[in-house]
Amino acid sequence: MATAIEECVQAREHLLVQAGTGTGKSLAYLTPALTVDGPVVVSTATLALQSQLVDHDLPRLADAVEPVLGRRPTFAVLKGRHHYLCLARLDNSTEDEPEDTLFDAPAARPGGGTKWLGEAGRLGKQVQRLRDWAEKTDTGDRDELDPGVDDQAWRLVSMPARECVGASRCPFGAECFAEASRARAREADIVVTNHSLLAVDMLADRHIVPPHKLLIVDEAHELADRVSSAAQAELVPELIDRAAKRARPLLRPDVAESLTAAGDALAVGLAEAPAGRITSGLPSPLREACTLLDAATRAALDAIGDVKSDDPDPVRKQQAKAVLDELSATAQRLLEEADHDVAWVEKNDNTGRRALVVAPLSVAGTLATHLYEERTVVATSATLTLGGRFDTVARALGLEAPPADPPSPAAAAMAARSAGRTGGTGPAEGSGATGGGAATGTAGAPATSGPGWRSLDVGSPFDYPRQGILYVAAHLPRPSVSGLPDAAGEELLELVTALGGRTLGLFSSRRAAQQAAELLRARTDLPVLLQGEEALPLLVRRFREEKSSCLFGVMSLWQGVDVPGDSCQLVVIDRLPFPRPDEPLAAARAAAVDAGGGSGFAAVSVPIAAIRLAQGVGRLIRSTGDKGVVAVLDSRLETARGYGPFLRRSLPPFWYTTRPEVARGALDRLAKV
Repeated sequence: MATAIEECVQAREHLLVQAGTGTGKSLAYLTPALTVDGPVVVSTATLALQSQLVDHDLPRLADAVEPVLGRRPTFAVLKGRHHYLCLARLDNSTEDEPEDTLFDAPAARPGGGTKWLGEAGRLGKQVQRLRDWAEKTDTGDRDELDPGVDDQAWRLVSMPARECVGASRCPFGAECFAEASRARAREADIVVTNHSLLAVDMLADRHIVPPHKLLIVDEAHELADRVSSAAQAELVPELIDRAAKRARPLLRPDVAESLTAAGDALAVGLAEAPAGRITSGLPSPLREACTLLDAATRAALDAIGDVKSDDPDPVRKQQAKAVLDELSATAQRLLEEADHDVAWVEKNDNTGRRALVVAPLSVAGTLATHLYEERTVVATSATLTLGGRFDTVARALGLEAPPADPPSPAAAAMAARSAGRTGGTGPAEGSGATGGGAATGTAGAPATSGPGWRSLDVGSPFDYPRQGILYVAAHLPRPSVSGLPDAAGEELLELVTALGGRTLGLFSSRRAAQQAAELLRARTDLPVLLQGEEALPLLVRRFREEKSSCLFGVMSLWQGVDVPGDSCQLVVIDRLPFPRPDEPLAAARAAAVDAGGGSGFAAVSVPIAAIRLAQGVGRLIRSTGDKGVVAVLDSRLETARGYGPFLRRSLPPFWYTTRPEVARGALDRLAKV
């Protein structure tokens, strides 16, 4: 991997690298990075990996290469502006508090409702602690504040990038923590950032991240979603109300009232509209609300005018303008109803949140235009091949890839039926439905290349066929109802009791996780930890320390749990993680493929499920000494001829079986070790 990166930098080619857990991929990409002239940028999807790089891998590498280079390499972390304390906002936080937080909108807080005075007093204490911290901190980085403060308090003392007036016009510009972090990044050999900021940088013509010749995107399977999120916009009635209050001192009363009226119109339109994707044009009430908002924000922006250096309060003026600008652009974007955008209504009954959202149908074009220009990009992850090939992920990342062999129309139709659209299929002949046998997946995917890029699968240090079993409960009925079917519950109970706990349960819904927890609590004495009952880090720590425990949860556990050793020897997945039919973006993308004559299910839903499934299955083997069983309680992984083999080829090459007695026997033996 290190050699391939060096070759691609010299040849000015891009590289996709699949490198599984335990391969040491971070050192493999950091080492050649030090040979590149100028800074190298490393982007990660998760804070956990960012912390691992900054706290462990980079210091170790610096220690090792200092005698060779004759100097110690430097590195810096670059985060979004809102991660840093803003002295200008802190100076105004007392004035902002009554307006922005004392009577915050219900959507801003779990449970909704107006904030009571005791809570406001707690918030004031947090702000005072932030004032004290501001006098001591060298970086202003929120992650260095211990103990931390809640999001409401932090919003009072941080500045989103769109609201910043810039260092030259800010009275605190010379002391700005965010500007200082950017200055450190410009001088560093290696800059560590995150996918969200990288996405914003691409959409803002790349003026945030320092100029560089090599970009390394770790956890690259997450990048397209982060770019999509960065390009997403929304209209929320409460945000319009706050914008009107913030701008009111700068506006005539009639202009301010027009903003408030637009917010009221949006609230009415959202109350009437059903949740979900908008497929036949904006409903009239929402179109009227967007039209009112467009006119009101334009009038307000004209009235406020430009931010000038001699304005009495340029910071507040820029804040007001920035929010109005964003509202205006979003309203116009929604009214345009472009084919390349998807709009939907979001409703959360728990928080009372209502929003009108718009996002791009695809970001592949954005990535193709902005990600690769004037730099070499190395994209790496443990899950970059789907069905044993790189081409699907390559196209999602905006690279031109050779077309895969298309499935026949009959196979595509069968795949759709097996996924639950119109029916089911029988077991595949010769697929091991009556026994166990060869490993699934592949130890090294075949190399794929395209114009200006190549790929590499470095394999894994793990002996998957000897360390783990993939058991598919092919005898179970195809899941059809939400929650945990009775037969799947009984299967889960037998597997967990055979091992005596040590089980990570990854479920498709909170209801299924809850039902599984209730079942085991009622019929076993095993400690069962359920996501949502305590903070997730505490649950994971208890799961690691209490070897007979079980941890059950939903999607955030599919990537966020790393428990090597015998505390996790059984990973149970209740059903294949296809996107829900009500996920607006996935549904819109599938519909677009269908309209073009392809199979939206095969092109969109199956790859999403493949990545999610590979991430979940990857929770089992985390070190060379780990052993265990992955149990999938969804028979479609075995019986679906159209996509079952594709999904299995996307997984590590475990020994494969569909025989329940084989899985239980292996768990019995593990329990006795």
